[in-house]
Amino acid sequence: MKRFYLIITILFVGVSALWSQHANVIWNTPSRNSSESMPCGGGDIGMNIWVEDGDVMFYVSRSGTFDENNCQLKQGRVRLRLSPNPFKDAKDFRQELKLKDGYVEIAAGNTQIQFWVDVFHPIIHVEVTNEQPLQTEVFYENWRYQERPVRKGEGQQCSYKWAPPKGTVTEADFISLDKITDSTGKAEINRTSIKRNQLLFYHRNPEQTVFDVVVAQQGMNEVKSQMMNPLKNLTFGGTLLGENLEFAGTADDVYAGTDYRAWKFRSSKAARKEHICIVLHTDQTETIEEWEQGLQTALQRIAPKGKVSLKTIIQDKKQTRSWWNSFWQRSFIEAEGEAKEITRNYTLFRYMLGCNAYGSVPTKFNGGLFTFDPCHVDEKQSFTPDYRKWGGGTMTAQNQRLVYWPMLKSGDFDMMPSQFDFYNRMLKNAELRSRIYWQHDGACFSEQIENFGLPNPAEYGFKRPDWFDKGLEYNAWLEYEWDTVLEFCQMILETKNYANADITPYLPLIESSLTFFDEHYRQLASRRGRKALDGNGHLILFPGSACETYKMTNNASSTIAALKVVLETYGEKEEMLKAIPPIPLRYIEIKDTLNPTIAPVLKQTISPAVSWERINNVETPQLYPVFPWRIYGVGKEDLDIARNTYFYDPDAIKFRSHTGWKQDNIWAACLGLTEEAKKLSLAKLSNGPHRFPAFWGPGYDWTPDHNWGGSGMIGLQEMLLQTNGEQILLFPAWPKEWNVHFKLHAPGETTVEATLKNGKVTDLKVLPESRKKDIVIMIEKEK
Repeated sequence: MKRFYLIITILFVGVSALWSQHANVIWNTPSRNSSESMPCGGGDIGMNIWVEDGDVMFYVSRSGTFDENNCQLKQGRVRLRLSPNPFKDAKDFRQELKLKDGYVEIAAGNTQIQFWVDVFHPIIHVEVTNEQPLQTEVFYENWRYQERPVRKGEGQQCSYKWAPPKGTVTEADFISLDKITDSTGKAEINRTSIKRNQLLFYHRNPEQTVFDVVVAQQGMNEVKSQMMNPLKNLTFGGTLLGENLEFAGTADDVYAGTDYRAWKFRSSKAARKEHICIVLHTDQTETIEEWEQGLQTALQRIAPKGKVSLKTIIQDKKQTRSWWNSFWQRSFIEAEGEAKEITRNYTLFRYMLGCNAYGSVPTKFNGGLFTFDPCHVDEKQSFTPDYRKWGGGTMTAQNQRLVYWPMLKSGDFDMMPSQFDFYNRMLKNAELRSRIYWQHDGACFSEQIENFGLPNPAEYGFKRPDWFDKGLEYNAWLEYEWDTVLEFCQMILETKNYANADITPYLPLIESSLTFFDEHYRQLASRRGRKALDGNGHLILFPGSACETYKMTNNASSTIAALKVVLETYGEKEEMLKAIPPIPLRYIEIKDTLNPTIAPVLKQTISPAVSWERINNVETPQLYPVFPWRIYGVGKEDLDIARNTYFYDPDAIKFRSHTGWKQDNIWAACLGLTEEAKKLSLAKLSNGPHRFPAFWGPGYDWTPDHNWGGSGMIGLQEMLLQTNGEQILLFPAWPKEWNVHFKLHAPGETTVEATLKNGKVTDLKVLPESRKKDIVIMIEKEK
């Protein structure tokens, strides 16, 4: 995938992009608190940056920093205080996210501070410049300076959710000027080794973590030694340094309701320039010394002789800005008038996704790298800055998929492997589940899944009957919901279709995920009766689940569509494909309420399933054959059936919304319903409730809600570009009165750049040019 990314970069250098300055976020006043912060990041690091009461503050987050309870911990908070203070009561204050180059700049008077993250190395840079010498104070603030009990309600930040065992704590971090530790991680202070301008901080997980609790809970101890364990001895942290800094002591205080300890540094002498670096390192090592050696290697790259190399920093900045420039040239959407705000927010959210381009784990749907103090999201959940609802290392597939689907049309193929690798790492553990519980082949992935491939322990159930199938969650929402992995299988296959990516490493995942359904449902049928298939030679997908909504289903349409499309795209399991049942349809009676004497009209629709026993949630899986599975859509057969489902299915109507992970905007676009898509997209992608416009939420999850932003991105893309076989359909659900200039990707290594002005296509560029013959402009056609 990295090889492919390089090709993409070369291909698009020099292509004009219209997005540029219009999307930059500029603030002319400081902020009140962290909820008014601005995102900045790169590679796999994110910062929330804001200025409060004259202090410049930022949180530090990094992908994959999961503690012993599987909570995603921040790396700390940093505070800068300049003297004389240019930001206190400043009349010319300016804070700007400069998208083109991917950095944040804060300025007032003659002072400028630039924040940027090296995309290719885990290093944060803070560069302070001023015409006159300034005194700089730097505070590293950490609330895990001591062990913290997990309070009532706080377990939602980790795998235990509402059921943390009594006495559960977040272990204390190690924070010291000293870098000398013994094998247990305890400090052995050697005063002669102290560097007065450098602070070491890290969190190290013990050997026993929530992984061990879950393996025992779910009856997997006999194969524990074979299982991938991502938490044991995981260590993450780094070092903060500045050549002109010296240590000035510690102090305790409280911020946003959470106590913390600050390690204070100040300038050795007043200076016109200060360069502060934070070098981060994450690894699983047998000893802390091994981890520290890895950190020293990263540090020595920018400070080979104990002093920061200006030449290296300049080169790193140049490469980072070049990456962001190329990122924006891959794709863009920019509109005028009524649609200007929503396309600007599309761009801002894509920037947030780009900050975790190369994370070791996927961008989390419930906040990504940019969560802030939870008291500003929900005052009833006033916990530490580490808190986010719906966990850290717990991945909820129905939410995660919406973060990654838009990356196909945006051309961000190099950012997708973190999600694919997440499943690939868990493959063996998921296969062991099937073997232990049911003695058959195939990988069983649940919906709410831990980063080691087992169901979330709270959702699995600590209090469950002994007789209940150990492979099932004892949970009314999640039981039998196994088909969500198939969306990621299809994403993998689509990267081959779109970008000719090498998907060889993921083929065992696709094969095993499909095999599970074939083996498991044949087994269930054989245990109910003599035959493994129905009278038509089809699998009987019972018991099943249509999302979390329709439970105990027989042949759910969402599962059937998933299996059919993945099998057809994969092309390697013809016999299984023949055994997939047809999508169930049903007629809905439509009455004329104004004329009750008129006979009702029957409308054929997609049924959620052949049958179901209850409704638990508010999803609309009967429209999944439209998206993500694209069996129905503009230009395809039986479009009227899918449109009938959208307009007349009583649950589809009742569940309709733009909030959070709701996908009605996507379905409207895929069905060519321009006015519906317009209305829903305006609602979904309008400015969020916080100062930064793309900090939506909490919706059903947490802030900033990334599946809110992802579903908004998908909807806009589908309004502009869809495919039907070889055809590329332009503007299938785009209002002709919305002037727009866009560039998006299509299958066959194709890019399309087009301009619509006053209802007419005024410019069209298609690469390769051989694909121009496949373009169908829908704006002037009857849909």
